[in-house]
Amino acid sequence: MKPLREVAGAYAALGKAERELGEGLFEAAALSCRNAMDVSRTVPAEEVFDHAGFDAFCHAWLSRALGELGRFDESLAAAELSLGYFNRRGELHEETGKMWITAVMQRALAFDALGRQEEALVELQKGVEMLQERKGEMAQKEAYLREASLRIARLEDFQKQAKPSGYKAWWEFWS
Repeated sequence: MKPLREVAGAYAALGKAERELGEGLFEAAALSCRNAMDVSRTVPAEEVFDHAGFDAFCHAWLSRALGELGRFDESLAAAELSLGYFNRRGELHEETGKMWITAVMQRALAFDALGRQEEALVELQKGVEMLQERKGEMAQKEAYLREASLRIARLEDFQKQAKPSGYKAWWEFWS
């Protein structure tokens, strides 16, 4: 028999985190994500419960909450943990696809905030492709597409202006 109380408690905490994200309560959402993972760890390992998948959901939303709080190193770490699961088992057109996209986009935003422009550009392009391919609704879809479009344009412009390694202007050769 499944320990229904623990499973229900874990999903209730995750649902609370989702509501808090929607309300802009990012610190509370981060706490709720961590609480959801703590509660899920009380479900015995031998029970039929996808611990890794549940943690991937929690880490995707934790990454978003931490990113909104400007804690980009932590946001990136949470996105990486989430993607460790979704890159192996994610199904874009299932419900998990929303969380997979969230993790990819949060990773891209964290890379950009941390000054890792090349990695940010690759992840943003991947996220846009996933958003365009995904069928069905996603609450953050339009916001992610707008943000990605702006950042991709800025990052591509930055790449065009960047000088190649070892570049010297003509006047530097004479000095």
